[in-house]
Amino acid sequence: MQNPFFNRGFQRKRPASQHVLPPGQYETQDFPVLSAGPTPRIGTTKWAFGLDGLVAQPQHWSWAGFNALPQQDFTVDIHCVTQWSKFGTQWRGVSLDTLLALAGPTPEARYVMAHCYGGYTTNLPLADLLGGKAFIGLEYDGKPLAPDHGGPARLVVPHLYFWKSAKWVQRLELLAEDAPGFWERAGYSMYGDPWKEQRYLDDDEDLSAGTR
Repeated sequence: MQNPFFNRGFQRKRPASQHVLPPGQYETQDFPVLSAGPTPRIGTTKWAFGLDGLVAQPQHWSWAGFNALPQQDFTVDIHCVTQWSKFGTQWRGVSLDTLLALAGPTPEARYVMAHCYGGYTTNLPLADLLGGKAFIGLEYDGKPLAPDHGGPARLVVPHLYFWKSAKWVQRLELLAEDAPGFWERAGYSMYGDPWKEQRYLDDDEDLSAGTR
């Protein structure tokens, strides 16, 4: 019987021949660090994470409690809106399918706002966190996730531009209506599909037309 907490979407590493750059991107071997402000330093004794809003059972975890959840290894390509892409990044963390199954989104829940230590926010459709598409990353390249890359824990949504993969994530709030986060209020795309080059709000014409 398949473990309901595990999905198969991230368990197979794609061969290098299948790596494809989205339009306007270049490949880098580095892992550039880009942040909107100072790097929060959150000790794991003070770290806490919540999942609330339009859910049947709001969830709150300490570091120890979160690390006791089923974890998976993920190998994914990532794409930054500043045009770098990095292939085959290796992570370990907890699938959003696992977390959302525990919380139970209500029928009205369609969007998610990620709230982070330091005040950063970003918005995503709930559907983009389901079906093996997203996880909370705790380790990168076999080591605890460094603060510069969002440690001790960050949201990772690899099929969208990487600003949607919120560093230092503290809380996911489920909402009925979409609302802009930090960069979205500054004119960046509400969705951020790298394959459609949705970098800025003006690139979201297909969203307003309902054709995404």
